[in-house]
Amino acid sequence: MIDAPDRMAMEKPLYSITALFASPDALIRAVKATVDAGYTKYDVHSPYPIHGIERAMRLRTSPLGYYALAFGLIGALSAIGLMTWVTLVEYPLVIGGKPFWSWPAFVPVAFEITVLLASVLTVVSMIVVFFKFPNNSHPLHDTPYMKRVSSDGFGISVQADDPLFDEKAVRAHLAGVAGAEIAAIYFDPEELDHGQKLFDLRFIGLLAGVALVVSGGTYISLNKVAFMTPFSWMMEQSKLKPQAHSSLFVDGKGMRTPVPGTVARGFLPYAFSGKPDEAGRNLANPLLATQATLEKGREKFATFCSPCHGNFGRGDSRLRGQFPNPPTLMSDKVRNWPDGNIYHVITEGQNIMPAYAGQIGRDDRWAIVHYVRALQRAHFAKESDLK
Repeated sequence: MIDAPDRMAMEKPLYSITALFASPDALIRAVKATVDAGYTKYDVHSPYPIHGIERAMRLRTSPLGYYALAFGLIGALSAIGLMTWVTLVEYPLVIGGKPFWSWPAFVPVAFEITVLLASVLTVVSMIVVFFKFPNNSHPLHDTPYMKRVSSDGFGISVQADDPLFDEKAVRAHLAGVAGAEIAAIYFDPEELDHGQKLFDLRFIGLLAGVALVVSGGTYISLNKVAFMTPFSWMMEQSKLKPQAHSSLFVDGKGMRTPVPGTVARGFLPYAFSGKPDEAGRNLANPLLATQATLEKGREKFATFCSPCHGNFGRGDSRLRGQFPNPPTLMSDKVRNWPDGNIYHVITEGQNIMPAYAGQIGRDDRWAIVHYVRALQRAHFAKESDLK
């Protein structure tokens, strides 16, 4: 009578002999002994990475690095070639006075394409070439050995295609290095000579079906479902848009004029609109002429005032004739103005000068007034100012 293990060996070819070890240190000692014994086709399994195991196994450099180098070079040369063709042949443009072939502009794009192709295609190569995707079966899967080394065990699997492999000798070797639960792993018939199934019609049909379902579901979700209730609540809101028609009001207009005499919350209307003389008599600068206030006034003056008035307020515009030069702020008229008059001109504008109330805040306008006074004092400095 033939025992069950012998019958299995007759029906299924042997893949490897496995053994379990109690600790990472015992596993490393067993790996070193296996290497010294001359075995080259074996693998080590543990539930977590073990420091130093790669040196004990004397692993060779992975060929994936060559794939990454090749794909990276393809990405860099493709990006540079495409941009060269576009800038020199198909669509040459002078940008900022630079030459057509301006290689510094190519660096960011070439770098991104290099990294993208090197990373993505290296992973794809690993999955397809080394793992033979979509073939996902392996003799070790669903074995008691794999269940142990995936949780709390440490193991070695010596493969049957090793040049020195002899089942009895391998069993004796593993037992001699303190291996436990030594077992034989066999191939399933479907795992033998399966070849690469990446271009199998069934697999391609599955990919096509998944693509159709995903693209169809995406189209329906974004073009149909998103416009149905309740998913359309972001698009159909209970509000009136500017210039939109409204059936709520008799005149059919959605935009309403403010109610006379009302003031928006947080807004203080300018009380001297169109009244420069009253502004000069009634307005006083509420800010103290501190260093911080003068610095803020200098910053805002340089941003909004100096393009026309010049850096020192002398009417020497920095626009070089592109806009009419305004009067100097050093004139007797402006020097004798109360602070309120200067504030009023900044707020409402004067002649061709536009109003700046919408661009410069109330306190910043008063800070500019302080800075204008400082410029005037510096322009007409007295001897006492220099002490």
